[in-house]
Amino acid sequence: MTRRTLLKISAALGLGLVVGAATRGGALAKESTEMFEITKTDEEWRKLLSEEQYQVLRKEATEPPFKNKYHDNKAPGTYLCAGCDLPLFSSQHKYDSGTGWPSFWQPIEEGAVRTKTDWKLLLPRTEVHCPRCGGHLGHVFEDGPPPTGLRYCINSAALKFVQS
Repeated sequence: MTRRTLLKISAALGLGLVVGAATRGGALAKESTEMFEITKTDEEWRKLLSEEQYQVLRKEATEPPFKNKYHDNKAPGTYLCAGCDLPLFSSQHKYDSGTGWPSFWQPIEEGAVRTKTDWKLLLPRTEVHCPRCGGHLGHVFEDGPPPTGLRYCINSAALKFVQS
């Protein structure tokens, strides 16, 4: 075996270990034993939620951009978690990010959402979750408007809207 072949094999094995660790880390995060105030079985969630809501809130799916219920909603009101009705975002903090998903520059109040690191795409992103039921809401990015510079990019399927 030549030195060049050995280096290629070592590089391939190293890449395999990195990808495997990242993938395994994502799987472990999904199996988290974190407890929430509202906890239901998978069967109970399926009965409570539509299929799209279930996929987004419980399986961390992402709905298509521009083809969702609230991306262009301009009515005044409050956005609640579709899984447990916890108030999450105010229409006062909503803006058009051009991404096709409802976007907010801050939650309705401090502690209204939780975040965790998402490694599903091998590069870290910050997931946004409901602190009461653990439902996946979307992601937060650091490319939003003042005063926070944040963009909470949220799936409509994860929300219920109550007009003021």
